[in-house]
Amino acid sequence: MPGKVLIVIPCYNEEVSLPSVLDELRQTTLPGGYQLDVLVVNDCSKDNTSAVAKNGHAIVIDLPVNLGIGGAVQTGILYARDSGYDIAIQLDGDGQHPPKELGKLVSFHLESGANIVIGSRFLEKEGFQSSFARRMGIKYFHWVNRIMTGMHIYDSTSGFRLFDRAAIKIASAYYPDEYPEPESLIIFSKAGLKISEVPVVMSARLGGQSSIRHFGSLYYCIKVSLAMFFSFIRKI
Repeated sequence: MPGKVLIVIPCYNEEVSLPSVLDELRQTTLPGGYQLDVLVVNDCSKDNTSAVAKNGHAIVIDLPVNLGIGGAVQTGILYARDSGYDIAIQLDGDGQHPPKELGKLVSFHLESGANIVIGSRFLEKEGFQSSFARRMGIKYFHWVNRIMTGMHIYDSTSGFRLFDRAAIKIASAYYPDEYPEPESLIIFSKAGLKISEVPVVMSARLGGQSSIRHFGSLYYCIKVSLAMFFSFIRKI
């Protein structure tokens, strides 16, 4: 019997880009014969994101308050856990993560057995590479992660991620609230999960506004670094 994959799309004001993302997902076939379902977690959007998602035949969870990216993703992970999905894949609703790249994450998981598979922009440096300030911030977090986990994760801020059942279990309980991508790698590493990257081609966002508007700022780097440190010393 084929396994089940849940695509988790955290959304805040993504009515412009979401229709094309959902349309591409409806045309996507995954390797391994996996059944594909799509969940949109509407993070208290002020536009028509919820209606667009429902018109696109997605499962929709409308959050009553804005939880931010971490809370929205964890909501989707909890749904995946409680609904018995074998795999959850986080994919942004802004068009940066083309659905045609999903097969790369699933194939790599099947071949390697990795619990977390991250779609990376920087392994082969194709497609959209982000701004200079963000690339410098990403390089910084690569080295922070290197110190705390012993692993080289070159795109630690990527929100294009596959979680298997073991990762879903950990993320359901411990997923960080704010700017979770770099911090969550510390948590997954401490839990003994295997984390890998696979090269993907990303695109520039089709609309909306990034949830991380001051990525290159010193304040952001200090704040996330402290969060990573406290996750590093926290018992799991």
